[in-house]
Amino acid sequence: MTLVEAYERIHFPMDLPDPIEAIKFVMEQRGLSPKDLVPAIGRMNRVYEVLNRTRPLTLAMIRNLHETFGIPAESLIKQTA
Repeated sequence: MTLVEAYERIHFPMDLPDPIEAIKFVMEQRGLSPKDLVPAIGRMNRVYEVLNRTRPLTLAMIRNLHETFGIPAESLIKQTA
């Protein structure tokens, strides 16, 4: 099993998810609403701006999302297209 995992890691590396998609995935998996993101991101309008990709995540938001929801920081700092 370890040999297969090593082979796949070398030949088929998995890319980190898009930050917004990672947040939406956690929301879907845990049954969260945008209102639940307010403590980590800020006011409701800011949550919607982030989810609609009109406002980038700040370092404070990334830290809060990582600490509050366990979203890997590596996926939250990835550049969006």
